[in-house]
Amino acid sequence: MAGKKSTIKAIVDRNVERHLVKEFLMKNTKRSGFGGLDIKRTPNGTEVTVHAERPGLVIGRKGKIIKELESRLKSEFDLFEPQLKVEEIKSSDSTLNAQVMAEKIASALERGWYYRRAGNSAAENIMSAGARGVIVTVAGKLTGSRNRTQKFIMGHVKYCGETALQHMDKGYAVAVRKLGTIGVTVEIMRANTRLPHEISIFSDEELKIRDAQAQEGEEGEVAVEEVEA
Repeated sequence: MAGKKSTIKAIVDRNVERHLVKEFLMKNTKRSGFGGLDIKRTPNGTEVTVHAERPGLVIGRKGKIIKELESRLKSEFDLFEPQLKVEEIKSSDSTLNAQVMAEKIASALERGWYYRRAGNSAAENIMSAGARGVIVTVAGKLTGSRNRTQKFIMGHVKYCGETALQHMDKGYAVAVRKLGTIGVTVEIMRANTRLPHEISIFSDEELKIRDAQAQEGEEGEVAVEEVEA
């Protein structure tokens, strides 16, 4: 029983640590177009990979910024030998990155965009990029002293359950305005997502063609392996 509790506590601690590291890097790499991170623990240290639209703003001149971030990750979060890496998000992929789009909407709101224009425009751009569905939620003091929540929903989306966790990419950002803060949440159902209830029905002729194509693919792989050997 004690071992089970310690395992659960370790999992919770890791999730909390991941969330805090994400918040820290989002805050300190805001202008870089932060799009998420991956944390991988190895015997040699903790690899933290930041996905950003503008990697140069994370690395800094002669690596000054990235070295400072590594030092702070070690001192403030007690990570074991943190190794910070940066991967560029291609411009063609950034519109389908929920975190990037949440940051862009928040930035637009801070620049004075009307919330309906910002939310609706972002949702349309995301759908045009190939997403199956999107939910853009803005919440806070949108037009006055009272808090409001407005959602912009397009396409096919899932709100909860395992399907939502598996297929919906989620990002969150905050816009600071004179009236108060506005929270921006973007949830994107990834392009080419196939949901559990979706099935395909093929005729006998189509099945024969698919089988023939599969066999050709397998023969091609064998031939490549023989050549390489």
